This record gives sequence, structure tokens and C-alpha cells, in this order.
Amino acid sequence: MEDKIDMVHGAGLFRTGAVDRLGIPAVKMSDGPMGVRNEFPDDSWIPVGHSDDYVSYGPSNSAVAATWNPERAYVSGRTLGAEARGRGKDVILAPGINIKRDPLCGRNFDNMSEDPYLIETLAVPFIQGVQENDVAACVKHFALNCQETERLWVDTIVDERTLQEIYLPGFRAAVQEGGSYSLMNAYNKVNGVHCSENKELLDNILRRDWKYDGTVISDWGSVHTTKEAAESALDIEMSVTYDFDDYFFAKPLLEAVKNGEVTEASVDEKVRNILRMMFRLKMIGPEAAQRKAGSYDVPEHWQGNLDTAREAIVLLKNEEHVLPITEERLRMIPAEKPNRAPGKRRIAVIGHNGEHNHAGGGGSAEIKALYEISPLLGLKKALGGNVDVVYAQGYYIPSKKDENEVNWQESSLERQVMNEENPESPKQQALLDINPNTIVTLVAGSPVEMPWRDRVKALLWCYYSGMETGDALSEILLGKANPSAKLPETFPVRYADTVTAKNGQFGREDKIICEEGIFVGYRYYEKEKITPAFAFGHGLSYTTFDLKDLQLIPATDAQTGTGCQVKVTVTNTGDVAGAEVIQCYVTDCECSVERPVKELKAYRKVFLQPGETKEVTMELGESAFAFYDVEKKAFTVEPGKFVIHVGNASDHCTLQGEIVI
Repeated sequence: MEDKIDMVHGAGLFRTGAVDRLGIPAVKMSDGPMGVRNEFPDDSWIPVGHSDDYVSYGPSNSAVAATWNPERAYVSGRTLGAEARGRGKDVILAPGINIKRDPLCGRNFDNMSEDPYLIETLAVPFIQGVQENDVAACVKHFALNCQETERLWVDTIVDERTLQEIYLPGFRAAVQEGGSYSLMNAYNKVNGVHCSENKELLDNILRRDWKYDGTVISDWGSVHTTKEAAESALDIEMSVTYDFDDYFFAKPLLEAVKNGEVTEASVDEKVRNILRMMFRLKMIGPEAAQRKAGSYDVPEHWQGNLDTAREAIVLLKNEEHVLPITEERLRMIPAEKPNRAPGKRRIAVIGHNGEHNHAGGGGSAEIKALYEISPLLGLKKALGGNVDVVYAQGYYIPSKKDENEVNWQESSLERQVMNEENPESPKQQALLDINPNTIVTLVAGSPVEMPWRDRVKALLWCYYSGMETGDALSEILLGKANPSAKLPETFPVRYADTVTAKNGQFGREDKIICEEGIFVGYRYYEKEKITPAFAFGHGLSYTTFDLKDLQLIPATDAQTGTGCQVKVTVTNTGDVAGAEVIQCYVTDCECSVERPVKELKAYRKVFLQPGETKEVTMELGESAFAFYDVEKKAFTVEPGKFVIHVGNASDHCTLQGEIVI
């Protein structure tokens, strides 16, 4: 029993205990979604500080989602898995797939989307890419991690239909289709019970309904009891403190078994799940000698990160074709000063994010990056010495508090009081008065209000896109690459337009109620007829596309069940190569329960040369038409009429057709 107890709790900040006499190794873990975190000692949050833990810094989960390309998700996962294995890790704590319910949630950048279907289709290949390297993905955070305010104690109240239709599909796909070897529980409570001991989530839904036999790992410090957590389907307890023998799953659990409070069978089940993961990872067993070694800091990974970052930058506006900045346009910029060398031109890069590196920020997503190319560096590299690229910070930046004395994670279980600096600063955008052709590029992790957006002709959005952000952005700005990204979330005009701002169910310290039900993201805006600043699925290109010839072919055979095949032709009608994301939404016209105006149920990213035409086929299975019936405790399709919408954004579906089921 002592050996078993060693296996089910942290014996270091990022590892479990080993059973040396039986050849059972420790499970070594690491954050996070954007790259393998720097090395820590077992018992200190002060990094080791050696030079061997620099790694490739990949795009955030939001950036991956903006590609709307499962292939890019797979490559991102494959790169992360290879680097984790190269660093000797067994579990990488990624991807993050919580629903983006409110734009103020502090970890939105760590997650993918507001839409469960988009999450499903990207999380599965990401997980598969990770795990082909003999490293376990650890999908997080299960479930309803909707806010960071009082994240250890806030109680998220949700009804059954909303839980099943919105918040669980990504996790269900991750374990049933992606085969994720591990999963991390969330800090918060759900319907009154902490996720670390929530039998409805862990035992009933995850283990019984989904038949999950992988390893469930606690978030660091999310366990609050011994008996209740031990009797649930949680397998490993991790935390941020150094008193490893006093963890709830350490000496207290051993004593609880000895005195009969917890059965030995409960511990055996946890050990069985851990050993099964070890066999799958070739940590033990007959295939251990064939376990992949992995690799990190190699050119293949840098190229993959560049390719993903290139597809992750969203062109939100481009009036009068201000972008791209072509060589011809550069030559046309007048030389203002008489002493300037002939042909010398200038570009001003204004704003802190033009030269700021982001790898070291982001809490548990912080990365010790081998390198990171800023937008300023990327432009200077691309333009060379014949163009002056000048930089100015341009606005006030609050200074960071000294974090050397106490690491933020060491004190993360304490309740925090936030003191926000709010200096007086002008809000006018004077640059637009000087030059109406100013190109605005936003680098951020979540939507922001843009009261000046109507004055801007060219507007780019860049999530935290990794080590190659600057090169990717310069390629987009200079027309060496054509933007093809789409927003994986709605950008409201103002925060007051969001459903959570209206119902007040966000940021509370004790309890939040998901009063909006299934109407999250674009589902809410369309229901209430609220026009956003930029719609879900929006994203422009330097070329144009024409969609036509919609065909709907009903499918009712035994293999496909109730469904529909959607065919459409798409043509690149411009003069440069590009990619379009064909999006398919479904409306249920006759239903006994209220349903969204429409819901994303299929999409395809298509790459086309100028003048090229392709036929795109998308499959709508039975699940595309189903809703969760709380009486039947199952997803069901009611007979009736359905409208199929096809377009290139949720607010720009130019083709419609009907089918009857």
C-alpha cells in the first residue's frame, strides 16, 4: 500500500513517486500548451536556471483555433509532443479546451473557442499529434473553468442540457476520438461539488458514460479532501506546495485506508489507470526499449510554428486595399527630408507590442523560448537596409511588480487582491489624424473594445502566435503570405453587449449561474440580434472567393445514419493564391425545445491558386441535427425541416438549402 500511495500523489512539483524495486518509474509532467516549461527542482518554484531547457515556443491554443485547420492543430500537437519527449517528459499539460464564455476570463488565450464543434475538430488532431511521440496529452480543465476570479472556490451552476451541448463535447471528443491518455480536472466547483471529487463528472459522465480508462490528474492544488476525492475517479493529486508527504493522497490517504475510511480497491483502481497509461507510453512493458526519444529546438519545429502562425493572423479590415504593403507602394512613399539617401523609405512601428516578447508571460503558459521574433524584428529582417523601420513605444506601459522574492505559483492557492494601476492617459488615437492609412495590428489573447475601428482602413488581429510571430506578421503585412485565419470567437462592439455583462453571472466570488444556457458566443448574439464588431468565423483575404452550386444529398443508410452530404464549389476569383474556410451551419426549424438560430456543424479550409475551382464536400452526421433531451438523457433528432447555411463567416452565409428528416 505504501508503494501504491507513492504513485498517486506528487513527490515533486512535476512528478509522482516511483516504485524502484518493481521498476515502476515516476510520471514526469510539464506545462503547457505553448511549449515545454522550464525545469524546476522538486521542491522549489525557482527555476533550475541551466541552459538545457530552452525550447521552441509555439502558438497559443487560440492561435491554433484561428487557423481553422485541423492539419495545423496536428502539427502543433506533434511539435509539442516531440519537445516534451525530448525533455524527458511523460505528460504534457495540454491542450486547454474550455469554452470562452466571457472575454474577460484571464486564461482565454490558453483555450480555443466559444464553439464546441470547432474545439472538437481541432483538439482531436492536436492530441493525436502529441501522443504519437509516446507522450500523454492532458486535456484541461474538466469542466466549466469559466473564470479565474476565485477559481479555487467559485461554484459554477449549469443545467444538464447546457452542460451536454456546450461544455462537454470537446472533452468527450478528446477522450473518445482523440484517445487522450490523461485529463486534468478544473479548480472550480460544478453544481456545488469541487471538480476534483465530483462524482457526476468523473465517475458517471467520464468513466461510466464515456468509458474512459485513462489517467485523471488534479490541477495543482485543486484537491481539498482525502476521503471524497479518493472515492471519486481522480487518480493523481498534484499541488504547488513542497510538503509532498502531507498531500491529501499521501499519508492522509494511507491512514484512511488503514482505518477503513477508504477501500484499498479505490487505490488499486487509481494505480491500475496509471499503469495502463505507462504501458501506452512505453514507460514500462515489453515495448519500453522502443519508446521514442523525441527532440527539441530543431528547425522542423520552428518551421511548423511559422506555418501555423502564418495561418493564425486574422485580417479583420482592409478598406481601399491598404494591405499588403507591396514593393511598389514602398517606392511611392515620399522622401520627406532632403538629406535622406535616394530611395530610402521609412516605416514607423508604434506600440509596445511591436517589440515586446510574450514567451515569459502567461502564468503556467510561460516559456523559456530559444528565441522569439518580435514584429519589429520581423519587419527589419524582411525589409533589409534600404528601408528605415523606426520604433516608438507610443503609450503608457505599467511596470511589473518584482516577482523574484515569491514565485506567483507558490502563492497561487492564496486569495488574491488585485490592485490595478489606472494612470491618466489620453484616449485619442492621434495617429489616425496624422495618417488615415495607419495599419493597426492588435496582439492580444482576448477581444478588446475598438471604438476607433470605423476610422481604421486596415486592421489585423494576432493572438499570441509563438516564436515566429514577427516573421509571420511581416509576411502578411508585405504580401509574401495571404491571410487565411478566421475568428474562433465573436468580437463584441462593447463588453456591455456580452450575455455575461447583461446577466451579471461572471467574476463573482461565490457562485456563477450559467443563466444564458446554450446561448454562448454567436448563439447569443444571433438570438438577440446584436451586431458584433466582428462575427464568429470572420476573416478576410487578399484575394476573393466565389461560392456556388450548393447540393444537399440526404444520407440515411445504416453506416451514416440520419445525415446529409453538403457539396459546394469554390473559386478563387482574384489574382493571388489564397485559402478560404467554407463554413456550414444548421438551423432546426421545427423543435420542441428552443435552439440557436444556427450552429456550426462542418467546415473545410480550401487552398486555391488564382482562377482555380474546387468542389468541397462536407458530411453532416446525425449529431449535426441533434439536441440533448433531458428526459431521455440522450442526444436526439426530432423529425422536421432543417436549413443548411454555407458561407465564409457566421454572418455571411450566401448559400442556403433545406432538408427534411
